[in-house]
Amino acid sequence: EQRRTGGAEAYMRSTVEFSFEQTDETVDERQGAVKGSDRPQLSIVIPVYNEVDNLLPLHGRIQEVMQEHGYRWEVIYVNDGSTDGSDAVLSDLLRQDERVTVVTQRRNFGKSLALAAGFSLAAGEVIVTMDGDLQDEPGEIPRMLARLDDGYDVVIGWRQARRDSLAKRAASWVANTVTKLATGLDVHDMNSGLKAYRRVCIEKLVLYGDMHRYLPIMAHFAGFRVTEIPVAHHERRFGRSKYGLERLPHGGLDLLTVIFLHQYGRRPLHLFGGGGLLLLTTGFFINLWLTIQWFLGNRPIGDRPLLLLGVLLMLIGFQTITVGLVAELLVSFIQRVEDPLTVTASVERGTSFRRSLE
Repeated sequence: EQRRTGGAEAYMRSTVEFSFEQTDETVDERQGAVKGSDRPQLSIVIPVYNEVDNLLPLHGRIQEVMQEHGYRWEVIYVNDGSTDGSDAVLSDLLRQDERVTVVTQRRNFGKSLALAAGFSLAAGEVIVTMDGDLQDEPGEIPRMLARLDDGYDVVIGWRQARRDSLAKRAASWVANTVTKLATGLDVHDMNSGLKAYRRVCIEKLVLYGDMHRYLPIMAHFAGFRVTEIPVAHHERRFGRSKYGLERLPHGGLDLLTVIFLHQYGRRPLHLFGGGGLLLLTTGFFINLWLTIQWFLGNRPIGDRPLLLLGVLLMLIGFQTITVGLVAELLVSFIQRVEDPLTVTASVERGTSFRRSLE
């Protein structure tokens, strides 16, 4: 009971409503942040891979927007193994602006791990992600924050007038259409790098592999509210794109993983057991029919391919059901240590309970 009470109280503290007005509320210190009014309201996480010519103008534009709106902010640049001198520019920014944090990866590990590193260091109540190629417009951030204040947990920047090649736009259209049909989430630009998240949303999601593009889908499946707004998009001025058509099959496999984990992550036997039971039943009736034929005198049956098929289907069905049972055992052990409040939006208790805690 004490553990459940402590978990509920911790969750209530982590889901305090926020707004982008000045506040004197004191919150727990987080890595890289301080208590009180110096704590940033907004953390901007930017993965960087060979964007040496884009970093200075990008940071300057971010400064302009943040100062214009009076936000308390920080920016976290994650240098994901750049080899073009981006590290030197980031070091200069670190010396010039105390709101800058630079994370340097040992090599290029990909965008998902870069974002995960930035998320782990972000101190703001809202976390905004954007690319470091100057194509995303920092001036759209205030509009995205306004949508968060409308009650949403994730806001996607929809590049409605996208300034990319026809091949990239066609590939993105295919990916977004398939994603919309497969998940039921009606958004137009899942691959946009410009997104805004409430902290509580990021803390409840696990980012690995190449799942960064499907973070809104994962948030939607977890019960968070997801929306999108049209945003400005610029042509790339310096450098070259790091993505091509080869990401389509990878993205398809990642989408399949996300859907599988959502549908069957907590009940794998429903998948393996259903398929296994179908195979086992089919094989059983095939062998039953052959047995009846044997009793009716239609012998021999041992040289019939149908007998081999029936036995094979029964064996595969039995093994598939066994795999499902083993998966259920693994899930049951995981759920024993999982916080049941992970899927809870809020907890409210009466005044008598609060007085008993004081």
